[in-house]
Amino acid sequence: MKQLLSFFSIFILSFTCAHAQNGIIRGSVTELPNNKPVPYATVVIQGTSIGATTDENGKYEIKNIQPGLYNLVVNYIGYRPDSREVEVSNARPAMINFTLVPSTEELNEVEVIANGFYKSDESPVSVQRIGVTEVKRAPGANRDISRVFRSLPGVASTASFRNDILIRGGAPNENRFYLDGIEIPNINHFATQGASGGPVGMLNVDFIKDVEFFSGAFPAGRGNALSSVMEFTQKDGRTDEHTTNIILGTSDVGITFEGPVTEKSSLIVSARQSYLKALFSVLGLPFLPTYNDFQLKYKYKFNQRNQLSIIGLGAIDQFALADSPGEPTDEDYEQNVYILNNTPQQEQWNYTVGAKYEHFRDNSTFTFVASRNMLNNKQYKYPENDATQPKIYDYNSQEAENKIRLEGVSFTNSGFTFSYGVNYEYAMYTNRTDQTLYDYSTGQLETINFASDLGLNKWGGFATVSKKIAQDKVTLSVGARLDANDYSESMKNLLDQFSPRFSASYQFAPRWSLNFNTGIYYQLPTYTTLGYKENDEFVNRENGLLYIRNKQLVGGLEYKIPEKNLRFTVEGFQKVYDQYPYSINNEISLANLGADFGVIGSEEVTSTSKGKSQGIEFMAQQKFFNGFYGILAYTYVRSEFTNANPNEYAPSSWDSRNIVSLTAGKKLGKNWEIGGRWLFAGGTPYTPYDVDASMDRQVWDAERRGIKDYSEVNTLRLDASHQLDLRVDKYYYFNKWSLNVYFDIQNAYGYSPKGEPILTTELNADGSPMVDPNDNTKYVPKYIETTNGIVQPSIGIIVEL
Repeated sequence: MKQLLSFFSIFILSFTCAHAQNGIIRGSVTELPNNKPVPYATVVIQGTSIGATTDENGKYEIKNIQPGLYNLVVNYIGYRPDSREVEVSNARPAMINFTLVPSTEELNEVEVIANGFYKSDESPVSVQRIGVTEVKRAPGANRDISRVFRSLPGVASTASFRNDILIRGGAPNENRFYLDGIEIPNINHFATQGASGGPVGMLNVDFIKDVEFFSGAFPAGRGNALSSVMEFTQKDGRTDEHTTNIILGTSDVGITFEGPVTEKSSLIVSARQSYLKALFSVLGLPFLPTYNDFQLKYKYKFNQRNQLSIIGLGAIDQFALADSPGEPTDEDYEQNVYILNNTPQQEQWNYTVGAKYEHFRDNSTFTFVASRNMLNNKQYKYPENDATQPKIYDYNSQEAENKIRLEGVSFTNSGFTFSYGVNYEYAMYTNRTDQTLYDYSTGQLETINFASDLGLNKWGGFATVSKKIAQDKVTLSVGARLDANDYSESMKNLLDQFSPRFSASYQFAPRWSLNFNTGIYYQLPTYTTLGYKENDEFVNRENGLLYIRNKQLVGGLEYKIPEKNLRFTVEGFQKVYDQYPYSINNEISLANLGADFGVIGSEEVTSTSKGKSQGIEFMAQQKFFNGFYGILAYTYVRSEFTNANPNEYAPSSWDSRNIVSLTAGKKLGKNWEIGGRWLFAGGTPYTPYDVDASMDRQVWDAERRGIKDYSEVNTLRLDASHQLDLRVDKYYYFNKWSLNVYFDIQNAYGYSPKGEPILTTELNADGSPMVDPNDNTKYVPKYIETTNGIVQPSIGIIVEL
């Protein structure tokens, strides 16, 4: 790595940067919902007189711009102003397209100034819009979009090596992701089946235009979510020239191609490969991961009223184990032995392909979406990792979904906005499991051996109407969706999953508004739960498994200073769960699981657990302005669920209580940029071990891990954690290409709070478990202390050609 850095240092210094003001911004301005061009709109760089006016086709071009980062603002009478961040370089023109929303409001001087704070009529609260430059430069994120969300209010995180997204006290499987309106099941490599987390993000941020993040007030068109909905909008491929991005990071290398295919079509395609396996092997770590991913977007514009987008996203992940835990004298020898004995090997791949056809009419837009996604998950374990012996764990599962959706949005002359749609899905789930597990209810080992094949038809629909009244100072929106499937009689009736929601926003002063939302939301249990079998029967179907239900109430106060891109918000929320799956074996709510590797929910459950989460959030956000940006977010949250006792609430595994995030960055002279983020999270609860059951020799030989004492679920709590993330960027702009070199470090001051201890056994000289000399049916227990924080530096080099 040192040689590589030295090479690039010499390479950089051998060129003279181009300082000429030859950067270009170009794009188009169109109107929602008909996609018609907006001629004569003004597009200017905020804080300057540099700009342009759109032509009759809605196109604009701004020339002779010094390379750097800017806010671009568009205004036109009869439309709501809009703004976006744009990064300008000499390598290629920056392409920024705007879609303006018509407005009947007579704008005053303050409202004419556009700002980047997103708020829709249907979701006036608990929503953020994140631009691509905010993703790329986020300290501690290392271009991983899941880690960017940690700066937002309501978002907690797990261990630093995981990308689980925990929203307002909810579990990590309560989030939904959409890429250009096409649902993708997961955005992480090495996905936890039955949840949504993983250690490394899949999405290429070079594709992303912006992200709409909903932590509440979910749009009716986006069902099956209880904690968040994330809408990732990809940029269209360039239609003027072909370009290439090459990215070399600490753990992987990637390349992106972009450009026109024909006069009416464009393509973006990328591939990435990791070299962590070789790096971890050199470092002597016990696990050896490898990941690869691929992404593409093809767009064809038939004419102004019709266009087709095709997307693809896929990953291939392999998780191997080292041949040896190292030497007995090594500091991490015992922990490495535990990891090698406990962790299965994994082979996983997944993909999503989809097409979206859009038809624009004078006052409406119709969208037809068809997609398919599939996950293949294989995990297995040999005794002592000896492949010559029979497997003690063999898991093979596939999930596939085929989806179609028809949506429309219509605007009336009287100011109403109608959104509506229907959807149908056919899902297939297979599972082949052969495993021996500890049965908490009997205290005995149980052999699980089943083959499951599940086919599931799902259907639903939604409708929403919104209207501004009282001189556009009050916005009201009411809607509902219905969902059902043929898994069981209890899930077939659409009315049993009737999901109403209501939003209101009152702008009682030019800069102030009160915002409100309430709704009932439903989520189908995971396929691992739906498809679980015992005695060749879908046992959870027989148990009357239901949709999980969540009643939410959110209210907030917002103050904006749009001319300075500044906003302050305070929000209070309450979430009430019922019909949550409850584990018969473990005697806990499945709401406590999901932030670990493996499989969640493949067991017998009943829909009897209840939960509640409530709290308050504060945010001060400075969008990029005069070279500075920042977010201060504070969240207080209480999250509790019932377990064995249906009338007693216990803290959930996500009950962090206090969460603080402070993020700030500054654009400096000579194309330098610095940023920092400080995170604080209260300690989360955890469950102690049942040492006696764990040390039983038959149990340990089968499980190779400690058995939790779920009668004391989440009665212990970790210490609070905090960390400082830093990032430094240097940009070099040449005549035909540009170079970005960055240094990113997570947990810069190396704070390492104690993690949940590992229960293992004392080891003999040969690494085998030590038998208790006083009881030959037991092993001798030993605790290994763990920490949750390490310093993680990374270096990246990005070349734009």
